[in-house]
Amino acid sequence: MLVALAGGTGAAKLLRGLARVTDPARLLIIGNTGDDLDWWGLHVSPDLDSVAYALAGRLDPARGWGLEGDTFHCRDAVADLGGETWFSLGDRDLATHVRRTELLRGGATLSAATRVLTAALGVAARLCPMSDDPVRTRLRTSAGWLGFQEYFVREKAEAEVYEIVYEGAAAARPAPGILPALAEAEAVIVCCSNPLTSIGPILAVPGIRAGLERTGAPVVAVSPIVGGAPVSGPAGKFLAARGLPVSALSIADLYAPWLDVLVIDRRDTGLGPDLERRGVRPVLAETLMTDGAAEVALAGAALAAVDLEP
Repeated sequence: MLVALAGGTGAAKLLRGLARVTDPARLLIIGNTGDDLDWWGLHVSPDLDSVAYALAGRLDPARGWGLEGDTFHCRDAVADLGGETWFSLGDRDLATHVRRTELLRGGATLSAATRVLTAALGVAARLCPMSDDPVRTRLRTSAGWLGFQEYFVREKAEAEVYEIVYEGAAAARPAPGILPALAEAEAVIVCCSNPLTSIGPILAVPGIRAGLERTGAPVVAVSPIVGGAPVSGPAGKFLAARGLPVSALSIADLYAPWLDVLVIDRRDTGLGPDLERRGVRPVLAETLMTDGAAEVALAGAALAAVDLEP
């Protein structure tokens, strides 16, 4: 079993590559739910949905979220009625959130609801939330305290960030199956996700970081920082808020002491000696996934980095 920690569009691309180079049924994916929100009375899990849609071959390639070819008639009608529409949901995407909310209100856990949805989408990999308990990423910014989606979507990530907290994490428990999977894994892959708002919430759930420290499996991460800048999104602001440089070296520092290998872009070749001094083996690859072939190549490089056959 390969265990992956995932959140965001970069993770969806890498996981799509992994599902092409190996049997997707071999994958157990721990998805970030710190970005979840209630919207129009519905429970929305953006990161879980992006991964599920990507593995089902239905993710919109231009936006990197939502369903390809979706329309937004409902959103526009809500706007006509004076409702809030800063967070966009497509018409067919709405069905996912309606069904999830129906399941949750009927007593299902988020893990169980996710299994129903991924099975309906034909996803062979096992996708599970990091916890069935609510954990929400909150940011203290120049515009006040904001939820992640408020900051990223409504405020367009323009506010300065001073502090990041994972509300509810201390009382949360790992979703069923996560800790045994970490103990039994062939390898653990930390996707090229924002380390503080995509992977950070997962690590904040008590037991998961300890599981990574105890696992006998090699742990490989793919850096989301290339040449001193994030591939996408506001990761640079978040690293600065923690007093860390915008560098692949900061990824190694945040994932210490359980990280074994860090896949870095060839443009960061010069960081190799510093990584080795940190006890992390650097592996060079082309980490920008501009098309399906690049996704497959990077996924293959991540597996080869820990001596695993596809």
